[in-house]
Amino acid sequence: MFARRETARRARAPNVRLGRPVAAAITTVVQVNRRILTLVAALIPVLVLGALGTVLTVPFVALGPGPTFNTLGKVDGKEVVDVRGTEVDPTSGHLNMTTVSVRDGLSIFEAFGFWVSGKHGLVPRAEVYPPGVSRDEIDKSNQQDFKDSEGNAEVAALHYLNMPTVVLLRKVAEDGPAKDVLKPGDEIISINDAPITAPKDVVTAVSSQRPGAELSMRVRRDNAEETVRVTLGTRPDDKDKGYLGVTPGEGARPPLQVDFNLADIGGPSAGLMFSLALIDKLTPGELDGGKFVAGTGTIDQDGKVGPIGGIQYKMMAARDAGAETFLVPAANCNEAKQRTPDGLRLIKVENLTGAVQSLNDFTAGKQTVGCG
Repeated sequence: MFARRETARRARAPNVRLGRPVAAAITTVVQVNRRILTLVAALIPVLVLGALGTVLTVPFVALGPGPTFNTLGKVDGKEVVDVRGTEVDPTSGHLNMTTVSVRDGLSIFEAFGFWVSGKHGLVPRAEVYPPGVSRDEIDKSNQQDFKDSEGNAEVAALHYLNMPTVVLLRKVAEDGPAKDVLKPGDEIISINDAPITAPKDVVTAVSSQRPGAELSMRVRRDNAEETVRVTLGTRPDDKDKGYLGVTPGEGARPPLQVDFNLADIGGPSAGLMFSLALIDKLTPGELDGGKFVAGTGTIDQDGKVGPIGGIQYKMMAARDAGAETFLVPAANCNEAKQRTPDGLRLIKVENLTGAVQSLNDFTAGKQTVGCG
């Protein structure tokens, strides 16, 4: 009886011994599962980094070659430098202004991609967009710099050509006494019957009056003369002097009219090329000799050429566009000669007169001053 019960128990719970092939298979499965778990554990940080790399932004902006524009040509069907009211000499070739592209809001991967491209550089965002200043404020400031460079370019070219100029209003303050009476572009002929021949004459006429005084101003607008009256406000920095709220400048004497037609461009660095384009259109012959010349540089009304930023990217942009000659502000020469693209010839420029002479020498096959 006891033997039968023992036999029955063994039948219900047999003691099975696994063979070597089965044990080996189980061991292999366990090892494979461990490898998968190890691989998954290793991939998780990579996947997380990949996700963050496409989402998280870095405190840098990428600078690189921007678009170039032929100041002798057209954009959107309009002459970049449009001259009316006089005969314009035919031009060909290129006098290209150059720009720097700025890319903001970069992810980690985008920043790395620009860094390894060899055509872009990363700079701290604060250098381009200072803290405490809104993006809108910076854009407006850049646009105003560009507008000012257009005015300076026009005056510098007219002075070089010994052509007459008149006093024009460049800006009228939105909250100033003249805001409902005067407009940008108005030519100021006289104030209280005193002729106005230079911008300083406007400043003198206004500052000699006390707040509350009424000015009688003779202006030309849309080719018609009229007399307007403005009651002066109080100058913000001197309560005893009158305030008109305008910025006078110089411009071409009618019927000559010069317009610059480039939108969405900021900064002052197009001044030199605008001046050269205007001179080329108002004088016989071709400054560029029908060839592809590009350049950059600020300019003041006396024709002095000033330095700019991002010279290496502007040279890249010019070379990519097909330029073989590049006008470099003298103050940028040391930097430019260290990063000159292959096949690009540099000409050092200190002022407008020197730039015109260098281009004349260039087209005549004469030696020009480089940055070496």
